[in-house]
Amino acid sequence: MAERSFAHEVRKLRTGAGDTLSGEGILAVTKALLQSGVAYVGGYQGAPISHLMDVLGDAHEILEELGVYFENSASEATAAAMLAASVNYPLRGAVTFKSTVGTNVASDALANLSSGGVRGGALVIVGEDYGEGSSIMQERSHAFAMKSQMWLLDPRPNIEAIVNAVEAGFELSEASSTPVMLQLRLRSCHLYGSFTAKDNVRPPMTVKDAVENPSRQLDRIVLPPASFLHEKEKIEDRWPAAVEYITSHGLNEVLGAGTSDVGIIVQGGVYNTLNRAMELLGVSDAYGNTQVPTYVMNVTYPVVDAEILDFVADKRAVLLLEEGQPDYIEQNLNAILRRAGSDVALHGKDLLPVAGEYTATVVTQALHAFLSKYLPGTVAERPALLLPHSDPGSPFAPRVEASVVRTRPPGLCTGCPERPIFSALKLAEKETGKKHHVSADIGCHLFAINEPFNLGATTMGYGLGSAGAAALNSKDADRRTVAVMGDGGFWHNGLTSGVGNAVFNQSDQLLLVVDNAYSAATGGQDVLSSRADSALRSTKHPIEKAVRGIGVTWARTVTNTYKIGELKDLFVKALTTKEPGPKVIVAQSECQLNKQRREKPQRAKAIKEGKRVVKERFGVDADTCTGDHACIRVSGCPSLSIKANPDPMRTDPVATVLDSCVGCGVCGANAHAASLCPSFYRSDLVFNPTWRDRTLAWLRARWIGALSLGVERRADRFEPAEVN
Repeated sequence: MAERSFAHEVRKLRTGAGDTLSGEGILAVTKALLQSGVAYVGGYQGAPISHLMDVLGDAHEILEELGVYFENSASEATAAAMLAASVNYPLRGAVTFKSTVGTNVASDALANLSSGGVRGGALVIVGEDYGEGSSIMQERSHAFAMKSQMWLLDPRPNIEAIVNAVEAGFELSEASSTPVMLQLRLRSCHLYGSFTAKDNVRPPMTVKDAVENPSRQLDRIVLPPASFLHEKEKIEDRWPAAVEYITSHGLNEVLGAGTSDVGIIVQGGVYNTLNRAMELLGVSDAYGNTQVPTYVMNVTYPVVDAEILDFVADKRAVLLLEEGQPDYIEQNLNAILRRAGSDVALHGKDLLPVAGEYTATVVTQALHAFLSKYLPGTVAERPALLLPHSDPGSPFAPRVEASVVRTRPPGLCTGCPERPIFSALKLAEKETGKKHHVSADIGCHLFAINEPFNLGATTMGYGLGSAGAAALNSKDADRRTVAVMGDGGFWHNGLTSGVGNAVFNQSDQLLLVVDNAYSAATGGQDVLSSRADSALRSTKHPIEKAVRGIGVTWARTVTNTYKIGELKDLFVKALTTKEPGPKVIVAQSECQLNKQRREKPQRAKAIKEGKRVVKERFGVDADTCTGDHACIRVSGCPSLSIKANPDPMRTDPVATVLDSCVGCGVCGANAHAASLCPSFYRSDLVFNPTWRDRTLAWLRARWIGALSLGVERRADRFEPAEVN
């Protein structure tokens, strides 16, 4: 189950021509695909476009009515290879994945697709969350567009502009026989807005039609000598055709033409930030009515020479806003201007940071410096965000001493079934007396690199945890290397690049597969090994069966990771066994977030209906707790905290369990497995109790009261007498 359902929103996809459709950016993209007559769609989930996959999944009835084929691809490479259907058939196809990691995985398929060219429109929708909003390495999709000569659209963060970009992307692809990349920023995917809808279009040729009428073109297959001619086609035919379409359809925009003799050139995706900076400096308003001519590059590759030269023809200076590095566009513009003999001053990375996200502060600072030099009379009073951080009027002025602010690294959720896995591994290392190199992987489990576990030395890519430890394989070492991957990464490519590679090379590593039943890090989508029933997908394929199928002989599956003692013992066996070859432990327990998403509404409904509901909670007996906090150090659960010690003779704060506890029991299991202390207890909160529950509660209270009478009498003898 995905983290969010769009079952209600997808009804808007039936909106007809002339009506206004309001919604999220992702919904607008889906509607634009249907309006464009798309024949097939695929992709791999991953922020910021994971919700596009969820929307398409929830809209399967509408897709089926239109004859549109949709699938959740096994990887980005699978998705990109799907576009081969557009090579021989006039089928419009779209795929989507997170960039740049997804583009890295898909690069081989994209290179071959771009070489042979396409007959039907092929659109690659990439979600690029560059800068502080990113969870990946800081790279750009732009390099792939240039490398394979695919056109790159980067529309303004505006619902209507995004819809237009999708429709134009297909047309541009067909006009130039070239696949097109559509780049969407994190904010673009989730911004809200409206646009005038068109009718959905059934594809002129469906996938069914193509299957029943097979076609082939030998010169489109990437094999010499055809591949040599493809490069010639790119330069002599496809590029000019793309430039002609871009200029004739006005894909790039000029705003505020003729208002000044200086100008700004900006990537479409950065436009909203630029306009906010201009508004703060008094040279634009919230609606984009600018006093500084602005050339918005909704197409960032190819750069259209004629449009650039025309824009700068009456300018003294131009500021280019190109987020990220290397400065591909700036280098390109310099080449265009100098070859044409233009003497316009081009500013870019000299006023803006070479790398990093172009936030409102960064852009405002650069724009202020540019305008102060070339249009000093137009700059309004310096906005507060440009004040020195030492100035109390600055929004960045420190409000508290830096020394009292503690860093808060990302961590596992309350009740996460992965927390006991790493607690057990730490305890196993303690028992064996040996530290191990741990090769980490992409996913929630990567949080184990932080406190309190400190497990993990490298991460090389999704599903590459095992491969990342391949070189650290020595028959003479006194310990083996540990590798980690999730179930999502396992099915993405870990089975072949990791497990298969380890079997083939007789690696002695221990591979831990964290199986939480979903591709949890990308939003809780189902995978092959998910245990939920699915009407649209084939699930319930055990990971242990898959690894044994390719040659692993030592494989174990743990079905409840919360049993830390048992899991610790299994780790010890895996780390000390003399059996050769790779060892695989599949640690299964459902993602707590998905479990709560399913169970909370059911529990609330049952309570409202008056049904008896029992909710488990855990706590700490403050009188028993010694205050050493070992439970916190071995767990790190967000629900474990500290409070003042009730014993006036002790000053150390005691552990306590907050109300956010979900009753997973990890704290108590950790305490037992690590032989820490007996201070943890479990309590059952009973909603809508029966007469039996009330009777038992009454009897327990009476019995406890009777047992404590003697203790209280003895305590009274030591209490000082009251003086009137």
